[in-house]
Amino acid sequence: MSKQAVKTLETFPNPNPERDYTINFEIPEFSCLCPKTGQPDFAVLEIEYIPDNLCVELKSLKLYIWSYRDHGAFHEAVTNKILDDLVATISPRFMNISADFNVRGGIHTNVTAEYIMSGWSSNTENS
Repeated sequence: MSKQAVKTLETFPNPNPERDYTINFEIPEFSCLCPKTGQPDFAVLEIEYIPDNLCVELKSLKLYIWSYRDHGAFHEAVTNKILDDLVATISPRFMNISADFNVRGGIHTNVTAEYIMSGWSSNTENS
């Protein structure tokens, strides 16, 4: 039974907001459509973040990512849109997203976008 893809991201409270810790997701089957040709583009998404008060719920993240399967977007735009949506939803201390797209037309593309909360510095930088 398939679930309908949605753009809604759900959250839950960070169980350890007093501590910096890293959450990593690897999404090996990301796909979207090329806005020029309509052909599918495939990528491995890697999301790394340090939560502040909220964490993203995994099922909602899966359905959100699925919503891009029928969405036309350039690699750069889709990577930054995912970062913007996640940051708007959970306001992390730090987030980095890497989208490693399959070769298309002889060119390999990897797009990385990063967010750092204003005023935040990692605990390791203070050591």
